[in-house]
Parts: sequence; C-alpha cells; structure tokens
Amino acid sequence: MLFYGVAEPLWRLIAFGTAFALLALLELSHPRLERPELMKALKARRWATNLSILLLSSLFLRIVFPAAATGVALWADARGYGALPALGVPALLSGLIAFVALDFAVWLEHVISHKLPILWRIHRVHHADPGVDLTTALRFHPLEILLSMVWKAAIIVALGAPGLSVLLFEIVLNAGAMFNHANLRLRPKIERRLRRFIVTPDMHRIHHSVERVETDSNYGFNLSIWDRLFSTYVAQSASGDDAIETGLKAYGREAPTKLVWSLMLPFRRG
Repeated sequence: MLFYGVAEPLWRLIAFGTAFALLALLELSHPRLERPELMKALKARRWATNLSILLLSSLFLRIVFPAAATGVALWADARGYGALPALGVPALLSGLIAFVALDFAVWLEHVISHKLPILWRIHRVHHADPGVDLTTALRFHPLEILLSMVWKAAIIVALGAPGLSVLLFEIVLNAGAMFNHANLRLRPKIERRLRRFIVTPDMHRIHHSVERVETDSNYGFNLSIWDRLFSTYVAQSASGDDAIETGLKAYGREAPTKLVWSLMLPFRRG
C-alpha cells in the first residue's frame, strides 16, 4: 500500500514520531500542571508502562489485523463497495464526508465504551492512568485497539471511504489524541478559540476526572462539535480545571503504573 511512493505504515510512523517529539518538547517547556504523577520518578514509570502498552497493542493489531484501516479502504475500493461510490460522490467530497463520519464513529464508540459494562472493563485501562499527558493517549488495551479497528473497518466498508482520507484520518486521530491529552499550557484566549472546533487539553482533561458526572462528558478526540450536539459537553470542572483529580479512585496512584497490572485490569473484578 503505497501513497506517493511511500508505504502506509511509514507515513503513520513518521507522523507519529513527529507529533510525539513536538508535544513532548512542548510539555517540558510549557507544562499545564506540575504534579507528582507528571514529574520525575512517577512520570518515568507511567511513560514506561504507557509506551509498552502502545508497543504491545501495535504488534497485536498488526498480527490480527495486518491490513489496518487503510488496507480495508483499498480492499473495499477495489470491489466497489460502499455508499459513496454507489452514489457517485466526487472524490474530494467523499474524502471529506468519510473523515467527518469516521470522527463521529470514534466519538460514538467512545460513548458506548463508557455505557456498556463489558466495554468499560476494557476501556478503564485508559482511564486508570493517574496522570494525563501525551502518553495517556497511547494507553489503550490491545483488546480495545482490536475492537476499535473492527468498528472503523465496518464504517469504512459501509461508506466506501477513500484510502487517502482514511490514512489522513488515522494520522490526525493519533496526533489529535496526543494533543488533547498533553499536559500543555495554552493561552486562555487561544484555548477558547480552539475548542470551538477541536478538542483541547483543558477540555479533555475533564473527561479523565474521577467524578463520574465529569467522566461522562467531553468524549471527543478530534472535533468538539459532537459533545455540543449531543449535550455531553462540560466547559469547566466543578472543582476547577487546576484541581481535577484524574485516574480511577479504586486503584490509587501506584498500581496503574505497572504493565502486567494494567494489561490484566479488564479481567479484574470491580
């Protein structure tokens, strides 16, 4: 699968590495919060675990679902599957529709993962992280990564989404998730303007609150419109954005920094 002579996995790896390095530097130079879980030894343990989960999830997905989302799009296109080609929608418009539809699909998947107990058991691995920074965006259990890929593949085939738009969506989704989880200080005026269109770190941090009413809000990863449309948008934490307690109350601050514990969390009671 080549795009402009470059393999799809390489495009994604380059985009990921660039976004990660840039946001890591910005977190160091412009941190939003300075708390123990975001500094020194605890931060190092969190990063080691979160990056290890990312590596394991990526390997697992490549083994079970080697074509990934872009491969599914190219497979569907070769067979003429999907509503967009059936309706004769022009390529550029098809790409835009597919991008927005996939963003909504990921938002909806996120909502459902909080509402269905069996999915919440898997998704809580992400929420167990006691701190919230760019590596939290990478902390998804391999089972959740696989289920998410199956869901996106179904949407891609149903739409007949163009391969290039799917590749761009995957890159933007990954970079956007790292951005809105980043421990990054933005000027208030810039932050207010950005969150009209995209999810910002201050907006998404509320979603990681230990308070259930706040966890059940601000589900978006890219576009902020979905939470506003479906009344799940919360502008500010009741405790104040600087005082939000993140993680899961039941598990404290140390256990979630352990790799084996995190991988086994979906199978633990409670």
